[in-house]
Amino acid sequence: MKHALVTGGSGGIGAAVCRRLAADGYHVFIHANRNPDIAQTLADEIAANGGSAQVLQFDVTDHQAVVDTLTPLIEQTPIQILVNNAGIHDDAVFPGMRMDQWQRVMDVSVNGFYNVTHTLMMPMIRSRWGRIVNVSSIAAITGNRGQVNYAAAKGALNSATKSLAQEVASRGITVNAVAPGIIDTAMSEHAFSPDDIARMVPMKRAGTPDEVADLISFLASPQAAYITGQIISINGGMI
Repeated sequence: MKHALVTGGSGGIGAAVCRRLAADGYHVFIHANRNPDIAQTLADEIAANGGSAQVLQFDVTDHQAVVDTLTPLIEQTPIQILVNNAGIHDDAVFPGMRMDQWQRVMDVSVNGFYNVTHTLMMPMIRSRWGRIVNVSSIAAITGNRGQVNYAAAKGALNSATKSLAQEVASRGITVNAVAPGIIDTAMSEHAFSPDDIARMVPMKRAGTPDEVADLISFLASPQAAYITGQIISINGGMI
């Protein structure tokens, strides 16, 4: 059984990805930082449905905590599927954006990507098989008012995706990013009214976490072996 890690696994998209990867037959490590109880409830649900999952709690921005938590897990069995889903947004128009708003958003998405991916990289390379999927955003492609920090962080993640994909392609490892548009999660429910969604999205609806999870499931599968270095949008036709 291959092992998978989903960072930010207790959130809307993350939980859907955990459920789907567990249904696909992987042992899923559900990462949480602030909500381990929610993650444990999810792990219990997955187990009740015949899947295999356990919770890991650490701050992706704390390099030593990441190394200390993950290193013992990969000594015998590498984590070969990594979904870098952890991310936050702290919106403000740029002239009024505080330094801590900039730093924290960059820290979670960019430094979190480094800390987790770097720790798992060599065992994955030695196994000569791996799938890395980074969860980006439409904001990184189109930009978005009030989200200079978030767009910059996800844009950096897109560039890292393309570069790392080139480095590890010969080792049987693919690296891709998924860029969701408006997805029906707790994070977005107060950000967009039904009228906003109808105006902005040609499909006239928000996407679902399960639809994002389906895409990530495919990218994590053996069937996606020749897809790497791509930024794949899932946004109902917004761009």
